[in-house]
Amino acid sequence: MIEFKILKKSKKSQARLGILKTEHGIVETPCQVSVATQAVVKTLTFEEVKETKSQILICNSLYLHLKPGEDLIKKSGGLHQFTNWSGPLMTDSGGFQIFSLGFGKDFGIGKILQERINSEIKLGQQPKLLKVTDRGVFFRSFLDGKKLFLGPEESIKIQEKLGADIIFAFDECTSPLADYQYTKKSLERTHKWAVRCLDSKKSDQALFGIVQGGRFKDLRIKSAKFIGSLPFDGFGIGGEFGDNKKKMLQMLNWVIKELPEEKPKHLLGIGYLEDIPKIIKRGVDLFDCNVSTHYARRGIVFSSEGKLNMGQAKFLNDKAPLDRKCSCFVCQNYKRNYISHLFRAKEITALKLLTFHNLYFFNTFVEKIRKRIKNGRSGI
Repeated sequence: MIEFKILKKSKKSQARLGILKTEHGIVETPCQVSVATQAVVKTLTFEEVKETKSQILICNSLYLHLKPGEDLIKKSGGLHQFTNWSGPLMTDSGGFQIFSLGFGKDFGIGKILQERINSEIKLGQQPKLLKVTDRGVFFRSFLDGKKLFLGPEESIKIQEKLGADIIFAFDECTSPLADYQYTKKSLERTHKWAVRCLDSKKSDQALFGIVQGGRFKDLRIKSAKFIGSLPFDGFGIGGEFGDNKKKMLQMLNWVIKELPEEKPKHLLGIGYLEDIPKIIKRGVDLFDCNVSTHYARRGIVFSSEGKLNMGQAKFLNDKAPLDRKCSCFVCQNYKRNYISHLFRAKEITALKLLTFHNLYFFNTFVEKIRKRIKNGRSGI
């Protein structure tokens, strides 16, 4: 189980400073949860991940179910012993993959629309590669095409065997193209699944319920009230957020005030640098996003000067560190010209160095926000 304590609240926003205690250590909130989809932060060892100031990781239960399998991981002592990560862990439920492998793949879209699409998903419509039913979801494995079924009971059972400190209820992450009637029906299903998850859980892991409802205010509020009334240990806020970030922030305003104040709130799959202060101001305690590591593998560096592309030839003559204001070991020991050379030469060491720096940069950014909340400084 977990314990969550609010240490201080901002007088200028809904931001709060907290401590989340787990069996495997303490997390200071607000906190970025580092993404370790397949039980690894790509290119880094867990010793290195710890040095990036990462406090807690989230793994993908569906991916780990497909390979190597939760039974193998359980026999190895659970995720902590299997991976040699000693800190707190989360696993997601597989609900996001209903979207990403379903309508997300069909239409080539993410949770927030980057451009207008003249299509609408209506009640009764199904994705091409999976089938959503009241019982659960029928998938085809993206590894070998085999049929598999995932429902609330199956998701909880998988996550219990994986053994993370915090697990999530099974839900349907809807598409931003879903109309009101589709989203309403999906929400009713997600609420029933939430109850089934609570009924089926046998472990002492903390279980977070997930608020859905898409971009529709009445559905979001309805979901927050219902999920918030159930005996979850904390709450995830998931699903799609319309076609712009302003709608996402509106949605957070609707939802968070309906959830029990004393329990932690986790925003699923959001965490661009510019988003972080805004979501923290609205009362988000935890959030996960793979942008820092995803961009690193494409040569993009986050720095106090903005984003830099190490694939550009101009950096071959630049002897400065990635970020003069950063104290990570990469910035203390390596120069832009060398890292640019490694990246352009397709050497994997470049990806390791860029990933380390970006994770450290993001975690330091959030650490500074915690200090600002603590000290009552401007803006938070």
